[in-house]
Amino acid sequence: MKPSRTITTVLAAILLLMISADQGDAQTKPKAKEESKNVESKKEIAVVETSLGTFEFELYRNDAPKTVENFVKLAQKSFFDGMRVHRVAKGFVIQSGDEKSKDPKKINEWGTGGKSIYGKDFADELNPATPSYKEGYKKGVVAMANRGPNTNSSQFFVMLSDLDRMPKNYTIFGKVIRGMEVVEKIGNVEIIPGMMGPTDGRPKEDVLLKKVTITKAPAATK
Repeated sequence: MKPSRTITTVLAAILLLMISADQGDAQTKPKAKEESKNVESKKEIAVVETSLGTFEFELYRNDAPKTVENFVKLAQKSFFDGMRVHRVAKGFVIQSGDEKSKDPKKINEWGTGGKSIYGKDFADELNPATPSYKEGYKKGVVAMANRGPNTNSSQFFVMLSDLDRMPKNYTIFGKVIRGMEVVEKIGNVEIIPGMMGPTDGRPKEDVLLKKVTITKAPAATK
């Protein structure tokens, strides 16, 4: 039985999640324990204001500490503000995080950029023991795009559907907890198809990340 065109397209699109760039002592222990407890008592939430609405996702610092630290510090520097969603793969992902997408003159380079707070690409955080790794690429999951192992920078994607067969090659660092309808709205915009076929390309009308901020909420918040 031959696979449907939709399944084939989605599996092929997985390949393009890769960016195409060239490119103390005993007295201190109680205090450290208390500080750790305070950190764990609150969720870190990324609030993403787009031109089509706002969505929020919880950041998984315990699962991917280096990736979350990178995203948080970039957001605090307003790095993402003004970027475009440069890719929509229907039924699969929306993708952003490329600073080149702020410049219309670099339209042919959108999807090839990326920066990190570490001054270079950083390693994957793919620990099979973590809850996010075990859950896999479900609808609303936020993960890093890359161009191969250990080449993370700033590009990320949000899953539009569950894809259990997707290879676990992309660091999961969060999941949408509010505003999934906005993500779906972005995923449904008209696109200009790219090399991956008629269901994968850039939005015909710009979808902007107007502002990305980081907040904290009680751990009980859903």
